Amino acid sequence: MASVELRGLTKFYGPIKVVDNVSLRIDPGKLVCLLGPSGCGKTTTLRLIAGFVEPSDGEITVGDRVISSVRQTVPPERRNMSMIFQSYALWPHMTVAENVAYGLKIRKAGADVIARKLDAILTTTQLGRFADRYPGELSGGQQQRVALARALIVEPETLLLDEPLSNLDANLREEMRFEIRRLHDVFHCTTVYVTHDQSEAMTTADVIAVMNGGRIEQAGSPEEIYDRPRSEFVARFIGNSNVLKGRGLDARTVEFSGVPLQVNGVASANAPAALSIRQHEINLMPAKPQSDSNVVPAKVVRQIFLGGNRDYMVEAGDGTQLRLITSPALSIAPGAPVWLHLPPDKCRVLAE
Repeated sequence: MASVELRGLTKFYGPIKVVDNVSLRIDPGKLVCLLGPSGCGKTTTLRLIAGFVEPSDGEITVGDRVISSVRQTVPPERRNMSMIFQSYALWPHMTVAENVAYGLKIRKAGADVIARKLDAILTTTQLGRFADRYPGELSGGQQQRVALARALIVEPETLLLDEPLSNLDANLREEMRFEIRRLHDVFHCTTVYVTHDQSEAMTTADVIAVMNGGRIEQAGSPEEIYDRPRSEFVARFIGNSNVLKGRGLDARTVEFSGVPLQVNGVASANAPAALSIRQHEINLMPAKPQSDSNVVPAKVVRQIFLGGNRDYMVEAGDGTQLRLITSPALSIAPGAPVWLHLPPDKCRVLAE
């Protein structure tokens, strides 16, 4: 295992800067997810790490070895990395065993070494009974396991995954998130995982790096990213937060829709401020409470019954619309007045 470090990594395609001064350290044996919407630069960053494209500026190191810079680039085959693509890239004319063992054969490993490692990896990935089948005879999840086994059998220093679950249906995606994390915990390979799916990132990652416009907006543990988003983009992208725009009254108070709210974080007095609060953290009340502390009047715009909960859209006095989730038992008709209690510890001040 070795660390992977990106320092000021930048990539232009013509005049367009698709990766913009990205710096990130991935500690040995950790799984880091590059998370963001289409076009944010995450796949290009992965391809730079793999050596498929060269940087316009900055450098990439693995351990104490520079593998990419503007001066020199180590070719992909000499980086001791394995990559798994969206399409799995399995050879249809080879059996599962032949696909998985291919990397060892290319490296001219002995027959006894191949047999021993093949048996071990097929057992670990639960593919032993499929060894003689061809990819076309397997389900999508089984094909994904074959791709993982083929990547891991050569014992790479670094494992790279590019949207590996995007071709699976919803149920298989959920199953394979846990499988990828399980295999990571077995092999402890330093891993970079690209996805646009928040649930995948939260399930699999030790560290999530949220990307937007070619930059990393925030990097941290899943809990840190979820509980303490730094920017409006991160707050909206992770967990579907409501973002409330107001003005700081003092360090711990922000005025929103004419109501002074106690907040979690530090606001600037007499300056614009933004808060994030998640949909399930807002308490919706059909009657005005006795205490008006952190209570905002609003009206129901719409509500949808979803079985296990109700999805509300409400509008505050200043016209801001907030989305929130309640229990299915609470049914309030559109147009009705309501009161929103925003718990102070859930009103997170956004620093950026």
